[in-house]
Amino acid sequence: MANRRMFSLDVVATDKFIELPVSAQCLYFHLGMRADDDGFVSFPRQIMKMISCTKKDMDMLTESGYVIPFKSGVIVIRHWKQHNYIQADRYKKTKYSEERQQLDLVDNVYVSKLDTECIQNVYEVDTQDRLGKVRDRIELGNIICPEPENLTPDQSGILLPLNDKSFYDVPLDKITLWENTYPAVEVEQELRRMIAWLDSNPAKRKTRRGIERFINNWLARTQDHGGSKGKKGDGMIGADNKKGGQAADFYEQFMGTGHGD
Repeated sequence: MANRRMFSLDVVATDKFIELPVSAQCLYFHLGMRADDDGFVSFPRQIMKMISCTKKDMDMLTESGYVIPFKSGVIVIRHWKQHNYIQADRYKKTKYSEERQQLDLVDNVYVSKLDTECIQNVYEVDTQDRLGKVRDRIELGNIICPEPENLTPDQSGILLPLNDKSFYDVPLDKITLWENTYPAVEVEQELRRMIAWLDSNPAKRKTRRGIERFINNWLARTQDHGGSKGKKGDGMIGADNKKGGQAADFYEQFMGTGHGD
């Protein structure tokens, strides 16, 4: 097995990769350094323990399309062939032939042979159920297709940025709870307003522990000021700006107190 490993800037010098938590980026580089000549890593959990990374970091790499996990516990780095070219006299074929047979190589990127089936299955679910119920991103060459029973709790795909540069993927059961609690509020619409607000106010983003308190306070204020159902562009802040900016002022004061952190 070759001792040198390379990383392509076309993969790691992108907004998508840089926006991952530093711990997930670190894990990716360590996996790459220990992969065999076909990009397979047989002991990812040991690497995670060694560098104090968590399952959450591995999940982020999987969901973002940087690694593909197998039931055997082995993982493969999807862009391995873009990162590395190993001369024939140094190349040693992977011993994980069963896992390799489950993959195709498309433009030097590993793609699961199940991807075509996954696209169809996801499409069927998405047209029969509410938009956003499928957690996975449908993107050519970047498809993760776990069994439906593994999606617990179901996530909505609505991602609120947190102060550690990770994201809170809002669970569907929370959305249902908030819709029942705040019946006058278009909850999903307000969640997307929160994304825009947090994106514009990075210094006021919440911790993972405090994000649900932030959401509840936002939705409660929207409910108290007439709700947002049936109003185009009249969310919590929009509606109250017509009343002298009370809600906007409240939120500036609310964020300044540290509540919801």
